[in-house]
Amino acid sequence: MSQHPSFMKGTAAARQKRSVLKRFERVDLLRKRGEWNQGDRVVGLKKTKPED
Repeated sequence: MSQHPSFMKGTAAARQKRSVLKRFERVDLLRKRGEWNQGDRVVGLKKTKPED
């Protein structure tokens, strides 16, 4: 049985770099930069760009 062509599109899209980070990724990045400490709020985080 063959797969529908729309299933094949996802593999190419998964390789592209995302420009938006999830909250936990933003917290990890801010923690590495020293801009977030344990106990700080996770709501209203600073805008961040992904690492290259």
